[in-house]
Amino acid sequence: MARKIVHAIALSALMTSSALASEIIENPLQDSPTWEDLRGDVVGDVTLDDARAFLSVDAPYRAHDAATVPIVLKQIDPAVDIDKAVVVIDENPAPIAATLGFSDAMIPLDFELRVRVNQYSNVRVIAETNAGMAMTGRFVKASGGCSAPATRDPELALASMGQMKLRMFEDKAQMSTPRREAQIMIRHPNYSGLQRDQITQLFIPAHFIDHMEVWQGDDLLFTMDGGISISENPVFRFSYRDNGAANLTVKATDTEGNSFERVLPKTAES
Repeated sequence: MARKIVHAIALSALMTSSALASEIIENPLQDSPTWEDLRGDVVGDVTLDDARAFLSVDAPYRAHDAATVPIVLKQIDPAVDIDKAVVVIDENPAPIAATLGFSDAMIPLDFELRVRVNQYSNVRVIAETNAGMAMTGRFVKASGGCSAPATRDPELALASMGQMKLRMFEDKAQMSTPRREAQIMIRHPNYSGLQRDQITQLFIPAHFIDHMEVWQGDDLLFTMDGGISISENPVFRFSYRDNGAANLTVKATDTEGNSFERVLPKTAES
């Protein structure tokens, strides 16, 4: 009898696991009435093609931390020129999380950013290419990301605001052109306006990085125009074609009028 119960439990777990795997694979985006309301404001009446033929989007089906959800964009077809990508989180208070602009040195695209997800939502990536606009994405189960408490005391967060760190990884050989992989980390509370001060219980006013540029020497790599959905202490990991410059330069501004610029030597390898 006990053996039958164990077998039944194992079979049930297997069926649940198989169903979940099927749901993840076969339905990366779910029907969304919210998107029907948003679509006109985001892309107007432009026809959106299916981007899955040239771009994959990876995100956790169930996020470990709703305030720091990794979104990875990987280009499948290097022949497609991706000039821009808009990351949209349907159910967030401010759905457009980031508008990313890419130079030729970033193609083929391999780019990761971290976002807040406020409730179960589609996370869409709308790519602008030489052939038009196309969309792909994933459904992410997460909640409370935009109102999650900040991890640092406000005074400490503001004191370290604008500090940056660059981490370089081993060279990548792709086709005939050497590529590098880098990760840029920026200290900034990126307050969403929905978080409460843990002492006063008053809402902390929104204060976030709204524009960022990354350069190698005199050549622009990428730009980011962001909102409240970008995570606290933003992190960007990306690969790019190296032009031989010794440094990466990061320029950023925030909604309080602060400007940050750091020259980061490409010395740290991992």
